[in-house]
Formats: sequence, C-alpha cells, structure tokens
Amino acid sequence: MNDIDIRVKQRAGRITLQRPNALNAMTYDMCTAIEQALLAWRENDTVDLIVIDALGDRAFCAGGDIANLYDTGKARNFKFGQRFWADEYRLNALISDYPKPYVALMQGFTMGGGVGISCHGSHRIVGESSQISMPECGIGLVPDVGGSDILARAPGHLGAYLGLTAQRMGPSDAIYVGFADNFILQHNWTKLTQDLEKTGNIEILESYYQVPPDGRLKAQIDTINRFFDTPILADIATRLMDDKSEFAQQTIKAMRRNSPLSMACALHIIDHNRGSSGGLHEALNWEYRFTARSMEFGDFIEGIRAAIIDKDRNPNWKHAITGVPTDAIERMLAPLGKNELRLQGE
Repeated sequence: MNDIDIRVKQRAGRITLQRPNALNAMTYDMCTAIEQALLAWRENDTVDLIVIDALGDRAFCAGGDIANLYDTGKARNFKFGQRFWADEYRLNALISDYPKPYVALMQGFTMGGGVGISCHGSHRIVGESSQISMPECGIGLVPDVGGSDILARAPGHLGAYLGLTAQRMGPSDAIYVGFADNFILQHNWTKLTQDLEKTGNIEILESYYQVPPDGRLKAQIDTINRFFDTPILADIATRLMDDKSEFAQQTIKAMRRNSPLSMACALHIIDHNRGSSGGLHEALNWEYRFTARSMEFGDFIEGIRAAIIDKDRNPNWKHAITGVPTDAIERMLAPLGKNELRLQGE
C-alpha cells in the first residue's frame, strides 16, 4: 500500500505514514493495516518495539480521511461510518494496551485520528514543530479516538478548554496536558530511530531527551479554570460573553466556530470521564455512542459540508451555543444496546 509502509527492520516493527500531500490523513485501509501489523508483531519474538512516524515536515497525521464518511452519510448509509469508527477505536485500545514499547514521533500537526495512533502509545515524542489538537467539535463530532480520556485527565479544566476551542498545543503544552511524554529535537530523530531499530532497547531514548521550549497553558490555567469549571455549555458561554478580557473574547470566538451540540456532549463526556475509573475503554465507548449517531442526528454532515465540501465556513448548526436542550444531549449519548462498541477482549 503506497499510503503506508509497514515492515520489520532489525529489532523494530516500523510503521511510516506516506501521504504527506494530504497531511498524512489516515484512511480506513491504513487503520486496518496498522491493526493487522500490531497483532502479528505482538506474538513475534524478533520484534522488541514499535516505531511509528510519517513522511513530510508539516504533519505526523492531521486526522482521518473523512471524504468517504461524508459521501456515505449523505446517501444515508450510516453503517460505513459506524464500522469505520468502531474499527478505529479498536485500534486505539490495542495501542494503549500493547505489551511492547510503542514509540510515536509526532512532527507538525497531530490532530484527531492522528492523536489516536500516537498519543496512546507508551513513548510519545514531540519536537520543535509539533502542534497537537482535538478539533472535532468544528465538524460536528466530539473529541474522540480516546482523546476525551486524555482531556479528562489534564490538569484543572484544561481538557474542557482544549476540547471546546481546538487550541493547538506546542511541545511543552502537549507534555503538560498529557498528550506527549518527552521532547527530542527533530534533527536527532533519524539517528534515534536507527538506534532503536538496531538495538531494540527502549532505554536508549533517555539519552536523547531535552527540555522543550516554554509553553503557555501552565500560566493560563487559573484563568481557564475560572471559565471552564462547569460541564454546562451555556454557563461557560455566558461567562465568556459577559467578560471583556482579551482571553474571554478570543475563546468565545473560537467556540462559535463549533457545533453547540458537539461541545455540549463533549463537556458531558469529559466530565463523566473525570469521575470514572473506566479509563480509555470506557471513554471510547462514550465517544462511539455519539459518533455512531452523528450523521443521522448530529451536525456531522453539515460540519463537513461547510469545512470540506463547500468550504464556506458557515455551518448551519442545529442549536445555539446557549440553547442545547438536555434531551438532545441525552439522545446522542444514550446506550446503543446491542450496537454498543465492542473492544478486543470484551
């Protein structure tokens, strides 16, 4: 497959995304190929660790390839999207539970689906160009691929802030929030990869670690907490609209680009995850309840139309930012019965 190069090189299982002109957006076939390789390598004693990286300078992976999702959704074929998300989430859980070291090298944009194949690994490496974000609410989804679990465990209420604004995290902020572990200058990545391939020894990573440049979120956390310490979207929006500070006005501007239904449900999921011990598997289950319904009952089709198809950036969302009904949230997040997400081993 030209889109992805999967091979064993010396002691390492190697995965390289190869769609740099598409910001390495992940297709369904790429997702299934990664899963098959990881399952095979799990039982292969000659593979000591996994290294996943990507071609190009602009992005590790800027998300999932959503063109097919839009086309099938418009045709009211909701089964394709449901299968895509279920299989993608199964891969995210496999990476999180993987028994061997899993090293992800995340240059440039790492967004959405890219987070799912990197930020659940055991060793998550960022460099000077890294920009990590969860922008799903802007297309009528919720932070998914297990991202809601990471957001829920972020310091203070940073998770709600990042999920509702899609703000990008540089390397220091990504480490602080919990999307990455360590910083290594990118000109060292080739040598690092060669050393890992040759030795299969994950401990050599430590000799490459460096201090990242300063971030901004740690200094802003008290302000963010003041606005985002509630799981009610209307309350957050009202607080921001009533405040004339530059931070408040920039934040509400960012939120107005997004689906109110998605943001309200994202807050509910993040708040649930904060109080739960269910971890990633439970978070994926809640995310799937939303995504499985997003085409038929949510804003997903309209969000993709405005952002990708017509590119008018003027979506007609179902609700106002202060007017999402409780029953709409409950309908999107209600259990799916026999159609609930089934992960490996469950």
